[in-house]
Amino acid sequence: MELSKNQQHIGAACSGMAAGLLNGLFGGGGGMVLIPGLKQFAQVPEESLFPTSVSVMLPVSVLSLAISAYTAPLPWGNTLPWLIGSALGGIAVGIWGKRIPVLWLHRFLGAMLLWGGIRYLW
Repeated sequence: MELSKNQQHIGAACSGMAAGLLNGLFGGGGGMVLIPGLKQFAQVPEESLFPTSVSVMLPVSVLSLAISAYTAPLPWGNTLPWLIGSALGGIAVGIWGKRIPVLWLHRFLGAMLLWGGIRYLW
């Protein structure tokens, strides 16, 4: 089914809002809403879905961080090891991520979502 430009814009805005809400509420997870939204409403090619999602979520995450820092002090000392590890992981995926087949990225994301969901039920 072909969507009109208006439907694409509305769908993209709703997908973006859902991503921002998830990211703000849970400190992450907005990308899992953006990936299907980017595919359906913006026709982003499969191999570009994950990097495009990250490029959208980075400013959203920075905005969430700024608002959180404004409303309460942040425990920077406790977060430093995770910041360093996340930065190193992001660099590694940025360098070698294109070598990972898209199908495996989808499977890994699905497995992580299932694991996280099951973990939070208990």
